[in-house]
Amino acid sequence: MPNSDDLIRAVGANIQEKASLIWSAADTLRGPYKPHEYGLVILPMTVIKRFHDCLAPTHDAVIAAAEKYKAFVVKDGFLREASGYPFYNTSKFTFETLKADPENIEDNFKDYINGFSDNVQDILARMNFSDQVERLCDPDAPLLYQLVCDFCKPQADMSPSKITAVDMGYIFENLIQRFSESYDEDAGAHFTSRDIVYLMTDLLIQADPHVFDGDHITKTVYDQTMGTSQMLGCTEERLCQLDADARVTCYGQEFNPFTFGIAKASALIRGEDDTNMRFGDTLSADKFEGFKFDYCISNPPFGDPWNPQATVVEKEFKSAGGGRFPVEKLPAKGDGQMLFVLNGLAKLKDDGVMAIIQDASPLYKGKPGSGEDSIRRYVLENDWLDAIVQLPCDSFYNTGIATYIWIFSKAKAPEHRDRVLLIDASKCFEKRRKGIGDKKNDITKACRDLIVQAYAEYRDGNWEAVGANGQKVCVETRLMETVEFGFNRVTVESPVVDEHGEPILNTRGKMQADKAKTDTEDIPLNQDIDAYIEREVRPYNKHAWVDRKKTKVGYTIPFTRVFYKCAELEPADEIAKRILEHEKTLEKSLEALFGEVR
Repeated sequence: MPNSDDLIRAVGANIQEKASLIWSAADTLRGPYKPHEYGLVILPMTVIKRFHDCLAPTHDAVIAAAEKYKAFVVKDGFLREASGYPFYNTSKFTFETLKADPENIEDNFKDYINGFSDNVQDILARMNFSDQVERLCDPDAPLLYQLVCDFCKPQADMSPSKITAVDMGYIFENLIQRFSESYDEDAGAHFTSRDIVYLMTDLLIQADPHVFDGDHITKTVYDQTMGTSQMLGCTEERLCQLDADARVTCYGQEFNPFTFGIAKASALIRGEDDTNMRFGDTLSADKFEGFKFDYCISNPPFGDPWNPQATVVEKEFKSAGGGRFPVEKLPAKGDGQMLFVLNGLAKLKDDGVMAIIQDASPLYKGKPGSGEDSIRRYVLENDWLDAIVQLPCDSFYNTGIATYIWIFSKAKAPEHRDRVLLIDASKCFEKRRKGIGDKKNDITKACRDLIVQAYAEYRDGNWEAVGANGQKVCVETRLMETVEFGFNRVTVESPVVDEHGEPILNTRGKMQADKAKTDTEDIPLNQDIDAYIEREVRPYNKHAWVDRKKTKVGYTIPFTRVFYKCAELEPADEIAKRILEHEKTLEKSLEALFGEVR
């Protein structure tokens, strides 16, 4: 099996090239189709061609089995056995024979499509491909024959011997991204490259003390926002690198019919149970109610509003126990990414672990008592958050922003309890020779091993290594007590005073609060409020007092502040010297301009 770095580099060398060749078939559609419509044809045709090339070696065997068992009422099992896959096609046609008969391309192509097994028919139905076939066969602009010819080119060979299941997933991701760009819209997800999924998988394994229990790795893996399922495929690929006989069962949910169809197709081609790939919106239509998994791995969308799901989510939130959302308050409707944290935690077994990608906002967004703060408090007070890893910028295909992997464990190791490890891996990467979109950096094996080592040692520290390119990579960690993230936000009142600065008392002999001077103080949970006020406030405001009724507990994870390095100031004499030299240079320029008269 190729090593992981070879596979990571292959993302750029093979996948983008293959996707470009497939996408070039869109030239055939130019005119009758608008650019934003190309994907409606290219994506299902790619799925069909992938199925075709997988079935090609057993095509004759399936035709023979179909003839042999044609009188049987139930013959699906025989046909699957003949094809070697959990799907088949009983049509006599192949792409080559379709190409050989241009006069009858419409009837022959429809015969070929109708020859697929029901599970493939379901995929094409979700993509509404039958509508596109009719459009491609329009007598005023017939495009179907040329499109079939385009997919017959040697460069369009998608047989498993040429393209692995995981790489095929990346090709689909690339095509979807191009489709979204042609429609001038966001692709809807930050596509997760193989190097990041390998890192997430290795972190899951490190967080799981039972991963090697028994003779072989046996795990269930769930992706709540699976897209084309390439994260699941990549996780399985990585686990099988560690144990060739690993038994990995993948489950996923997706709400986009095109990407769901591709995920289901990928499961079929891998020989897995495609019923584990389920269609629907995860937040408002949970298709895995009652399921519990060993691992959850996902990259939910950042900053996507959850207004469309609000009615169902709020109903579940208000139910007894809160369902998947057992917190005091839901987050603001402008960003639903933290709801996926709650859903993922709800799907974990009692000893399960989760790796989920987030942007920076869940670290700090929301004041005490807000929905975002409520979720932070929930995961921290339950002691499920084990570590947070800051990734290098420019690690994703379509975003360069700072991103983080949050590692959750439902059963933390005793030495990890009531602690969270913050890992700054922002400088742990190797530059790509050629970027793919916004992705300019790779987390290679050397980088991945360094990050996992830092996590495994679970302490304050600095780690360094040399990457394959000879450049130094480094990781820095800080081990925090969970209580250090919490604080009491107290309201500090100051009295109304007279002209002498003395408090004015009301009729009951008490000081009146001056609303214009109301202030707040964030006091760490591990500090006494009264002692803090006496030490930090009263020396500057001797009459101040705390309104206890307004005190709220909040949590924030000050990742940037923890790793902030204060730059040493330049000595004053050096600054003065530089200013003097600058003045002399300026003086010479002025003399040259105005002459000695100055």
